[in-house]
Amino acid sequence: MIRVLLIDDQPLIRSGFRALLDLEDDIEVVAEAADGREGVELAGKHLPDVALIDIRMPVVDGIEATRRIAADPALSQVHVVILTNYGLDEYVFDALRAGAAGFLVKDVLPEDFLHAVRVAARGDALLAPSITRKLINRYVTQPHPANTVRGLEELTGREREAVALVAQGLSNDEIAGRMVISPMTAKTHINRAMAKLHARDRAQLVVVAYETGLVAPRGS
Repeated sequence: MIRVLLIDDQPLIRSGFRALLDLEDDIEVVAEAADGREGVELAGKHLPDVALIDIRMPVVDGIEATRRIAADPALSQVHVVILTNYGLDEYVFDALRAGAAGFLVKDVLPEDFLHAVRVAARGDALLAPSITRKLINRYVTQPHPANTVRGLEELTGREREAVALVAQGLSNDEIAGRMVISPMTAKTHINRAMAKLHARDRAQLVVVAYETGLVAPRGS
């Protein structure tokens, strides 16, 4: 059973998402919160598999709520999916930096919404290759000083290659094809790189890759 926490200051939005989720046999809404502070508290109490968090809320916004969840070792298995009305904007990128596994626009189709919850619950990043490419083009490629991340020097050559391909928006199958390995081996390289770089998921791996200078933005 996938346990979901809804965090949104709009009751109508929460009710709509809950109605969809309650129809599914493998998903359970364990709690709802109207602001980020309450949401973080409920995350600690219920330990959901997925926290659906609105990006703009009173008291504590979605970015700060995500940051608090990501910083708590007891909540390491809580996968945050950011909800936004605005598509891929600067707030979404800040949320990915803070530790979100991905994001959804609130007018998403019901079937895509349910699929996203299941993807996030598995621990996979909710960033389709097309979205990853948009992320790269819109924000990650903007000039910024390289940061140091613990574990970068521990990556093997093959792991660095896999991370570079993840940061280009390639899927596991595409990475396997480029590296001439199996998709399972590609996934293993990526998982090991995430562990060494202390990235919660694939989304953070993309951010880390560019912010550390491991991958250079196109045109730089």
